[in-house]
Amino acid sequence: MDTQVFRHTATFELELGKALNGLEIGYHTYGRLNEQKSNVVWICHALTANSDVADWWNGFVGKGYLIDPEHYFIVCANVLGSPYGTSNPLSINPNTSQPYYLDFPQYTIRDIVNAHYLLAEYLGIENIGLLIGGSLGGQQALEWSIMQPERIKKLILIATNAQHSPWGIAFNESQRLAISADPTFYQNTPEGGCNGLKAARSMALLSYRGYAAYNKTQAENDDEIMDNYRASSYQSYQGEKLVNRFNAYSYWYLTKAMDSHHAGRNRSGLEKALALVKSQTLVIGITSDILFPPIEQQFLHQHIANSAYAEFDSLYGHDGFLIETGILTKIIFSFLTSQEKGKAFSLQTTTT
Repeated sequence: MDTQVFRHTATFELELGKALNGLEIGYHTYGRLNEQKSNVVWICHALTANSDVADWWNGFVGKGYLIDPEHYFIVCANVLGSPYGTSNPLSINPNTSQPYYLDFPQYTIRDIVNAHYLLAEYLGIENIGLLIGGSLGGQQALEWSIMQPERIKKLILIATNAQHSPWGIAFNESQRLAISADPTFYQNTPEGGCNGLKAARSMALLSYRGYAAYNKTQAENDDEIMDNYRASSYQSYQGEKLVNRFNAYSYWYLTKAMDSHHAGRNRSGLEKALALVKSQTLVIGITSDILFPPIEQQFLHQHIANSAYAEFDSLYGHDGFLIETGILTKIIFSFLTSQEKGKAFSLQTTTT
């Protein structure tokens, strides 16, 4: 399915004071909006994903799966700054007729959500029956549920947080240091910073997976090996994969946006901000997640009224929310069924 593009021709104001003269938003939809406009499922994607959610969340979204276009009108929008159809640093700056590169204005999670607003209005969506997001996607979903609490009926937050942690910011800054150490990053070419981006991806993978995953999937079978280790080639391969589909400038700005996430900013603190959420909410943690550890999801649950909590274990750490679609289906199906029947949600912990 091809990416659709919505074009907002007016000035798009950003939280940090700058603006974009015009905004393009790439998006995918699946299924049809019913007459009551009550079957909307909006999915917010993570850092380097795209709007084709049926592709990257196969097993959870798609025909025959829990989030089935036969029953729901499913929307996923490419986030601001990401190079999959939405305005980003490689887009043409109308003031110079050249790509923005590092002249692209810095933006925040709230700006990403404001772009979602525009697309929702364009699509004629008044209410969102179910809003789902994991990681950076969960940060967007949380912000949306605070900014428009009456609009979001049910909310699912997976492996995410109320405020990006010093630990997470340190990971992101380390990756940006790798990118900025590549001199081509400042040469303003589409391939600028590619080697730095490859190194940054290698760093990020360590936070996404962790010790147990690498011991399981990258262990050597040859006790005599002294070079060319599986773990080494895996890091290089994954870095190259990202370079082939992304760019260093988008990555730089998106990690900055993730760092900006603070639901309590200008809202008298986190607790008061989370109290604004009115959605029936499910918060899901992954016990092995070292980037967004469960204590962050437990905080969300403690301060969001009418919320339920579940967690599961996964060999894959933070990436478990993308991989363990069977477990996610079980947890979320149980939550949605309990809400429909007016019963308490009771499933607490699931293991692989």
